[in-house]
Amino acid sequence: MSQSSNPHLTFKRGGSTFDGMIETLGAAFGEYRAELVSPVDDFQWSLDFSNFDCATVIKGFHRHEFQFQIQPTTSAVPHLSVVLPRSGGMGVTYGSREAVARHGKLLLYNNLEAESVMMYGRSNVIDELLLDWNVVLQTLDQTFETPFSGSLNLLPELEMSTPAGQMIGSLAETVIQGLRDPSVRSPVAMAHVTQALADVIVRLVPHKLSHLLDRQPCMIAPKHVRRAIEFMEANISQPIRMPMVAEAAGVSIRALQLGFRAFRETTPAAYLARLRLRAARVDLLDPANASSTREICLKWGFFHFGRFSAMYKASYGEGPSDTRRRIRGMPPRACRQQKTAVGGWISLT
Repeated sequence: MSQSSNPHLTFKRGGSTFDGMIETLGAAFGEYRAELVSPVDDFQWSLDFSNFDCATVIKGFHRHEFQFQIQPTTSAVPHLSVVLPRSGGMGVTYGSREAVARHGKLLLYNNLEAESVMMYGRSNVIDELLLDWNVVLQTLDQTFETPFSGSLNLLPELEMSTPAGQMIGSLAETVIQGLRDPSVRSPVAMAHVTQALADVIVRLVPHKLSHLLDRQPCMIAPKHVRRAIEFMEANISQPIRMPMVAEAAGVSIRALQLGFRAFRETTPAAYLARLRLRAARVDLLDPANASSTREICLKWGFFHFGRFSAMYKASYGEGPSDTRRRIRGMPPRACRQQKTAVGGWISLT
């Protein structure tokens, strides 16, 4: 293993060839093409991977600048990257736009949206925290009470001197410390901190849904709507009919429907379906859950698998079976016969 110029860094993988680094990165993150900015004879690199549940941290060191084009495969797992430069810098391009993280500035991006990455500096040390994109989606769901798919259009650059940058940087450092040091790692604490990080990013970093955070306090739902939601959540796994919900809320079915239309912009039945869909997704995202996809579908009151699958894909951008295969580390069916390397491309299938 090569030694970096910083003796305080310890890496699990390293080498002295550019191709060796590309092979290691390709095996871990998928398909892309990389090239040095200029030919060199003394390229050195080191990588340290640490992961726990829904988060991974990578500390990377290398000498000499390089760039790579990202070509996500259908089996690539989406995540939110929080880039903290220690030395040198890192840039990410989106079409004609480039966002750059250097000293005093962090970078946020979805790995499936970026088109290319550029690494700056002859002695480059980067900490990159990868947060499972499903944590972000669940946070959006809970914050805005609506499923979300597609690009969030996050503001990619963030000054560390701003209040938002300080908060996000501090939480990211806490997660990184917990990932690297097993002696202080707590599953409960890590779950809370990663959730807090996602919540702060959703609330403090400008994105496509930010305008919804400015909704006026007068839109707080009245008591009968809140009672109806509490009843639904408490009995979500049981057969529920709308007369039962209206009785629990203490209003007529008509008043219940009007309340949900005015304060939740949906019907009571659609809101219940959304709660059940969210509960099914939690089960599907749990790698320890041994139930089949159909069993989970039935558990949460969806008796027509085709309709459930269509609703799920419309809400989360993938089918329920695809979620289950991805969480279990299996490639989607369409990718199972692909080769692991094609020409000069590194492909993870």
